[in-house]
Amino acid sequence: MRIVSLIPSATEILFAVGAGDEVVGVTFECDHPPAARERQVVSTSAMPEGLTPKEIDDFVAAAMNAGEDLYRLDAGALADLDADLVVTQDLCAVCAVDVDTVDDALAHLGCRADVATLDPHTLADVLASVTEIGRLTGRERQAADLVASLEDRLAAVEARVAGRERPRVLVLEWTDPPFTPGHWIPEMVVRAGGEPALGTAGARSGRTTWEQARASAPDVVVVAPCGFGLDASAEMAAGVRHHFPDVPVWAVDADGQFARPGPRLVDGVEALAAVLHPDAGLVPGAAREV
Repeated sequence: MRIVSLIPSATEILFAVGAGDEVVGVTFECDHPPAARERQVVSTSAMPEGLTPKEIDDFVAAAMNAGEDLYRLDAGALADLDADLVVTQDLCAVCAVDVDTVDDALAHLGCRADVATLDPHTLADVLASVTEIGRLTGRERQAADLVASLEDRLAAVEARVAGRERPRVLVLEWTDPPFTPGHWIPEMVVRAGGEPALGTAGARSGRTTWEQARASAPDVVVVAPCGFGLDASAEMAAGVRHHFPDVPVWAVDADGQFARPGPRLVDGVEALAAVLHPDAGLVPGAAREV
């Protein structure tokens, strides 16, 4: 089987279930595991480099209002790869190539590849995506083993934090302007032994104001800007520190462990639990107080 993955999370899942050798095409964002970097890149970003968080938000908003794509799909490369399976998403036009763009490109090229569309909104949905990719690639057993191991790790975290006081946690998915968390992130907070100060599990993230953010009375603020790793998240967290002078502010590896609906979300739960409950015997993960 020849597989093209148009979302980094699917790339991670494909490699994790043992189908990495069959992956022939990926996006420019597919950087985990490192072997993914060796595959043909078939989609790139339309966004200029070097923008500030505010400029990124403005660019995305303008593109969405104009009905323009944020990603460029290399139809020629897609045709050359002669894929049997293309894995894409219908979750967020800001996150990856839109599924309609993929369908149109395949139809134009006359490609007969099957298209698998993932649309996870909760942690359960993410685990179901692992199961589905296992089915599509003939690796049901490997997928089942991976799901079981991830569920075991989540259960271990919940056992560690059970019965403890649950701090109110404000997760910011963006900082200029501030965005409340959505999809699986509020659930990650709960699994880690916290109480979401803003945001609804399974719903989309949304704009808020600094007044509303402060009024949510968080005990801990976690800055997890979509698409940013730990170092960049820490820079953005430092920029919002003055809004919460008496509250601990932490940065996390949002790109790898919070924003991508793949196996490393469990790493994010473990890292968050260690932040919220430092005396619970959990191993600190990719998190940094600013």
